[in-house]
Amino acid sequence: MNEAASSVPELYGRIAERFGELILNCPPDRWEDPSPCPGWTAWDVTAHVVSNHRRAVAGLDGSGYSAPGRGEDLVQAWDAASGEIKAALRDPAKARVLLGEEFGSIPFEDFVRRMACADTLIHGWDLARATGQDEALDSEAVAVATEILLPEDGDIRMPRAFGAKVPPAADADAQTRLLNFLGRKA
Repeated sequence: MNEAASSVPELYGRIAERFGELILNCPPDRWEDPSPCPGWTAWDVTAHVVSNHRRAVAGLDGSGYSAPGRGEDLVQAWDAASGEIKAALRDPAKARVLLGEEFGSIPFEDFVRRMACADTLIHGWDLARATGQDEALDSEAVAVATEILLPEDGDIRMPRAFGAKVPPAADADAQTRLLNFLGRKA
């Protein structure tokens, strides 16, 4: 990471704040609209991201977690889950906890960097697209996600992960190139 790059708490904070805004501003009649993720609605995408956050926090101590259920308030669920991530990142001991094999045997802070940029950021775009909101992504997070995901090209092409790449236009910007790489038609 170069000196101008944001710290993980800063980068995560921006991505989490934006995702929270998308949830808060989702028109009530758009939660069941289809997302760019095949078979998933806007609600499903949001519940998936909340569940991954709960899973990450549970990884700190091996506790259990559950995915949001239908009828659960997604604004409250998101605020609680992202708040727990932020609190753990502020605690140097928790930020350095080595998560188990399920998480890639990496420190919590490194996992959050990856989760924020490769899951929350991208699914934020999915949620924005599904609900007619602003689709602009954080440019630094796009660069980090590209750095993380490009080397894993073959490993991420599987059901319920990322689809086949979409060829980008010659003049595509970094956000569009990343989204196309991940199988999204931006």
